[in-house]
Amino acid sequence: MQRLLTAAVLVPIALAAIFELPGWAFFLLVAALLEWAAVEYAALGRCRSPRAPWSALLVLTPPVAAALAWGLTPGHAVDGYHALGLVAAVALPVGVAVLFSGMPIEETHFAAGAIGYGIAYFAVPIASLYRLQQHDPWVLFLLLAIVWLGDTAAYYVGTAWGRHRLAAVVSPKKSWEGAAAGLVTSIAATAVWSLWRRQELDWVLVGIGAATALASQVGDLVESLWKRGVGVKDSGGVLPGHGGILDRMDAMLYAAPTLLLLLWACGYEAVR
Repeated sequence: MQRLLTAAVLVPIALAAIFELPGWAFFLLVAALLEWAAVEYAALGRCRSPRAPWSALLVLTPPVAAALAWGLTPGHAVDGYHALGLVAAVALPVGVAVLFSGMPIEETHFAAGAIGYGIAYFAVPIASLYRLQQHDPWVLFLLLAIVWLGDTAAYYVGTAWGRHRLAAVVSPKKSWEGAAAGLVTSIAATAVWSLWRRQELDWVLVGIGAATALASQVGDLVESLWKRGVGVKDSGGVLPGHGGILDRMDAMLYAAPTLLLLLWACGYEAVR
């Protein structure tokens, strides 16, 4: 019941933000939300390496996300030198922060990898969500339908009929039955959106929706892997029935860039 009540509050807020906020305000909102998720990610990392410079993750994520969002804006295409500078802006400060952190030397590889990965983990979806909303909020609406409806179907079908474990070591409660239900629901949601918004059943778009749904399930499992590795059930407790912000956004972190890149690769004008 808590899960449904929380969703009933969050869904209208999310839709209002998508359709009513100007691009800059939406970017700030998403950046703040995922910065909170980054705080939870850092808290998980501190279970393994408490003296690592996790603040570098929190400091670097917003400007990297802003640089990516700028590069994705029409007329500001990122060339090789911009990409090189962006990677250097991430890798070099992380290395310096680890070097001067005073942490145990045997933890340095873990810390550098976790912080460097974490910056991309949060900055890429921030920029992707911004890019989708800026040009066509209805495409971002489709993303929410793919991820949230698929997640809901997976949860309830898996709870009721799940018998075969999907990833027993990483997430014991997830089942193949739930995953299949989530995928089918996401595909159906994409088909309905296509008929509604494009007045035709676009099979390429349906395929993109299926790939996005699979990416969202992988994103969910990846976050479960982090939590399982440090023996934590939820990343936080701010959302009753859902856990933390990272628990709620984990699937979106993989799904948003997947949808954006596939739409771009397939030539859809909504992202050009």
